[in-house]
Amino acid sequence: MNIYDSAQGRRSAILQKLREDSTVSVSELSTEFGVSEVTIRKDLRILKERKLLVRVHGGAIMGAGSSLDEVEERNFNFKRLVNAREKEAIGRAAAAHIRNGDTILVDSGTTALEVVRNLDRFTDLTIITNSLHAMTEAIKYKRFKVILLGGTVRESSLSMVGPLAESNLKLFYCDKLFLGVDSFSVEAGLSTPNVEEASTNQVMISRAREVIAMFDSSKVNKRALAFIAMPDKLNTVITDSHLPVTVRKQLKAMKVNVEVVSI
Repeated sequence: MNIYDSAQGRRSAILQKLREDSTVSVSELSTEFGVSEVTIRKDLRILKERKLLVRVHGGAIMGAGSSLDEVEERNFNFKRLVNAREKEAIGRAAAAHIRNGDTILVDSGTTALEVVRNLDRFTDLTIITNSLHAMTEAIKYKRFKVILLGGTVRESSLSMVGPLAESNLKLFYCDKLFLGVDSFSVEAGLSTPNVEEASTNQVMISRAREVIAMFDSSKVNKRALAFIAMPDKLNTVITDSHLPVTVRKQLKAMKVNVEVVSI
């Protein structure tokens, strides 16, 4: 099945085009995706209702006066829809690193959330997270020990950050950290738009025996405001097949395992 045959896949692609061009037109989207203009208008209406874009005559644009980073920073649903199929595949691959009896630490990223959605085969896990979204998914299994970190709640992502979250993190030793990444560069490291999130992520890294970073290739060779860590702090990177070959070689030279998923 073509990705664009599903409404979610098509809307994810529309948001990705907004990432790249800041504007889209109904007629061009209709031609590209092979669906009617009525269908595209419905897609844009739904995305507008979710406050992910602004409708204009003949198409849509990013929110007035907002950069993409600002939109992503305040809207978790935007992140979930952009490159959704890549994130789902990366999440499945990451979950394969888990073993029964593990204590896993899951951050608040949308890709990390996909890990929690792929735990059906396990019977004994301790899941520690600073994400209300991840906690909600984890407790649905009704057989895992789930620990939600306290802290200051970020409205945009429903994540716990700040001194209380960091203090609570220091109570635990974790087998594996699943860390979603907003921006990644071999030279600049991992980064995120939010300073408090970055600080909490740094403590997470210090409490995990194994650090698994997950991001789709659209995050590569980018830098956000707040620094998290350099790539040499990672054990494994899981991403999609569009990761530049040069970046893959650089990571392997740093002894970072690179796992590429096919979409």
